Amino acid sequence: MHPGQLAIKDFTYNLPPGKIAKYPLRVRDESKLLVYKNGEITENLYRNIVNELSENTLLIFNNTKVVEARILFEKQSGGVIELFCLEPGEDYADITTAMLQKEKVLWKCLVGGAKKWKQGLLEKHIYAAGNNLLLTARKVEQKNDYFLIELAWNDKTLTFAEVLHQAGVIPLPPYLDRVAEENDKNTYQTIYAKYDGSVAAPTAGLHFTTQVFESFSAKNINTAFVTLHVGAGTFKPVKAATMHEHEMHAEFFEVSRGLVETIIANLDNGIIAVGTTSLRTIESLHWMGVKLITALGGRPLAEVTADEISVHQWDAYGLRGKITPADALQALLKWMDARLASQIITKTQIIIAPGYHLKIAKGLVTNFHQPQSTLLLLVAAVVGQDWRKIYDYALDNDFRFLSYGDGSLLFKRDS
Repeated sequence: MHPGQLAIKDFTYNLPPGKIAKYPLRVRDESKLLVYKNGEITENLYRNIVNELSENTLLIFNNTKVVEARILFEKQSGGVIELFCLEPGEDYADITTAMLQKEKVLWKCLVGGAKKWKQGLLEKHIYAAGNNLLLTARKVEQKNDYFLIELAWNDKTLTFAEVLHQAGVIPLPPYLDRVAEENDKNTYQTIYAKYDGSVAAPTAGLHFTTQVFESFSAKNINTAFVTLHVGAGTFKPVKAATMHEHEMHAEFFEVSRGLVETIIANLDNGIIAVGTTSLRTIESLHWMGVKLITALGGRPLAEVTADEISVHQWDAYGLRGKITPADALQALLKWMDARLASQIITKTQIIIAPGYHLKIAKGLVTNFHQPQSTLLLLVAAVVGQDWRKIYDYALDNDFRFLSYGDGSLLFKRDS
């Protein structure tokens, strides 16, 4: 069955509110770890995850950094307008470029209280880099599902990332149903977060500590990093009856040449994606290479742009040809050589759902996800119908759910 024919109602379960973790554990790696392998379920803790992995396994993490994407502007009348910064305007090549803009930037935003904002500028006084600054917001254009906003500040030395850090608030997932607190700035961030750009944390990584990373080296377990900036679409509910009618969110990602080479070298060792975002990124690399070999195979590689090999929602189910991951990734390296590029920056809209067969990853580390979500569909693609057995076990054995909850190590069903 093509995943587009899947009915989202078939991927639901009862999630009592009391199972949702509103806050993280005090010690990250004390979170429970459900292990699914060869159809069997066992339990452990994240601090012992090394014991569940084979020697020479490659773990791939997402080192994106959550930004303070919610900005609250108080009107003179006392009302509050909230801007939720989604992603940069089309003028910028990628999120990093937009984050480094000075004096002003264009950003796609959701606007809470938009009807109260008739015209004119919104103003917010902030304190940054030892100075009192004025941040302003101006509506440039209204689209169907966002506003294009010009944000400007009166300091030529500060980047937008620096201004946002002082002006904004960490955007906790709506299902936590609470306001962000000071501790969330640290707890809703992985210890290896590096590049500003996400509006949600890659939560599978929240459980990893320095001690866990140190345990990997003793067993020759390798680690590598991708950067996928998580968008608000990760929380977008599936309202359509079938997946054909649901539009998957597109997200910026960036990988280095070295990462592609590392994946090729470890295809036989076993690659585990830490988080659904890491999985979507490395699986997208395969399909980008397939595009280069098939759909774009007749053109000089130097002329093919990153946009042309970006992965759309259903590409993985429509591209033809039996191309191995090694060949696909080698095609990517040749393309990078032709363009004298050391990294790939593009978008992926890939949807991984039952009917999809993993090309690069042999398993997944992930939290427990919402009913009727694209993230649950992804889990079902990895473990098949056993997703129900896994979630029933977690519910019956006091696992904590969603972003601040416990997690799982899932080996794909045919392994």
